[in-house]
Order: sequence, then C-alpha cells, then structure tokens
Amino acid sequence: MIRQKSFGVSTVIFVVLLLAPSFLPRFYTYFLTVIFVTALLAMSLNLCVGHGMLFQFHHGVFYGVGAYTAGLLLAKTPVPWWIAFIAGPLAAALAGLLIGMFCIRLNRLYFGMLQISLGSLIWAIAFRWYSLTGGDDGIHGIPIPDFISSTTSAYYFVLIVLGICLILLYLIIKSPFGSTLQAIRDNPERCAAVGINVRRHQLKAIVIATFFGGVAGVLFVVMEGSIFPDLLFWVLSLEIFIMCLLGGWFTFAGPILGAAIIVSLRTFVGTYTEYWTLILGIILILLIFFLPEGIMGYNYMEKFRAWSKRNATGSAE
Repeated sequence: MIRQKSFGVSTVIFVVLLLAPSFLPRFYTYFLTVIFVTALLAMSLNLCVGHGMLFQFHHGVFYGVGAYTAGLLLAKTPVPWWIAFIAGPLAAALAGLLIGMFCIRLNRLYFGMLQISLGSLIWAIAFRWYSLTGGDDGIHGIPIPDFISSTTSAYYFVLIVLGICLILLYLIIKSPFGSTLQAIRDNPERCAAVGINVRRHQLKAIVIATFFGGVAGVLFVVMEGSIFPDLLFWVLSLEIFIMCLLGGWFTFAGPILGAAIIVSLRTFVGTYTEYWTLILGIILILLIFFLPEGIMGYNYMEKFRAWSKRNATGSAE
C-alpha cells in the first residue's frame, strides 16, 4: 500500500514537472533544471554516504570529470555529441575506480581525507593546464546539439535523464547488492565474518556512484554550455554532502529535498546577501539537535500517533 502511494505521488509530481515550462517564466524553468542536476549529484553521493557509510568527501571531483570530459570532446573534437555524453560518465566511473582502489583500504575519516587529496590533484590539473582546459577561465560557449540548446528543451532533457537515473538508483538500492551494501554499512565486521567481500562491494558502490555523478556533470554542460575548475573543487563536494544530511541520508529521496533547499537558499537568499551560508549554518545546527537523521528521516506519522495517544490518555483520565 505504501509503495502504491509513493508511486502515485511520484507520478503526479513527474506530470506536474512535465507541464511546468508551459506556465512558468524562463528563469524558474532554468531554476528547476539546476535543482534537477544538483539532485542527481546528491543522489549519487548518497549511494555511498547514506547506504554504504563511505565518507566520500570529494564526490564533486567526479561531477567535474564527467563535465570536463563531455565539454572537451564537444568543444575540441569532431566526435558526435552522443559519444561525448556517454564518455563523461564512463570517465567519471574510471576516475572513481582508480581513486577508490587506493581509498578503499582505509576506513571512514582516513578514507575521506585521502580522497580529498587525490581529488585535489585532478582539480589542480584542470586549474593549471591552460592549453587544454582553459585554466581558471574554463571553457565557455561549448556547442550543444540544437534539439537541447534552448532552456525549455534542456529542461525536458535533464528531467527525462533524471527520471531514468532515479529509477536505476532505486532498483540498485532495492537489489541484493543494495541490501548487502546497507548490511555492510550497519556492521562490516559481521558481514566479513559470513564471507562477504566488504571492500569489493564498497568499491562497486563507489564506481556506480561516480558514474551517476558523471551523468550529472554531463547534464551541467547541457544546462550551462560551459565548464570551469570550481566544478572539481572540494567546497562543492561539501555542499553536496550537506544536501544528503539535510534531506535525510538514510532515505532514498532525502538528497533531492536537500538539493532543492540549498539551491533555493543560494539563489534567492544569495541575491540579498553573500552570507546566505550563515542561514544554512543555523539550519544545520537546528537539524543536528532536532532532526539528526534529516528532514525526511524523521518519522512524523509515528510521532503524531504517539502525541495523539498521549492526548487521548490524558483526556480519558
């Protein structure tokens, strides 16, 4: 019954989003596109963080690898657009595999610190290799296929790709692999004792997560038509991590809500003050005290039933 309701709600939301460009101004169409791309990036990270308890502190670098691979192929080579779009996620997954092979030998905080170090090397290459990447200026005016070059067509393209990726991520999480990954998250020692290859499953999760992060990077190129080194910087990775915590890192759709909240704060509050992160910091402090499992991780219905039961008992007395 719960699954049927969730499916019904998801279908209604998807239909509304399909109709949105017909009645929304161009700015809000673009704004929703930014949320879609960021949500996919946060969802890809949450496969490691929320479902695998892997502290992937520099997930943004794989987002940047996907964007740079697709952007450079479109801007500097004659390859067809679809090859560039496929090459982006594959390059991100390859980078995830290579970095993951080193990091997976370490646990928790040390895993995250080593990944930040290795990811920063990739950022430094993009930042300094002016002849190829444009250095700190990046590359602008990347040729995008005509059928997705407008704001509305890019919106629909990103929305469809997001929908496909969310279905795939859901199937992965609900698969035996996803269940095993969550078991490793809860008790890696016991999983190893019963014969599960913990490191192999964690490495697979990293490769899958970085692949979808690369997909988000390609969608960024479609949306913006440009690439720049900030896509690979660790500050963006911290933002993505906060999105997962804010929305609910032990839930499936929590990172989508977290992405929507942070993108909205950056867009609307950021127009009035450059200190919008102060508001985000206050929200996080309140979250830690009152909703440690995130907004969607809180069982509102259970708390409401307990509150109603207490009131009914008090009235009866």
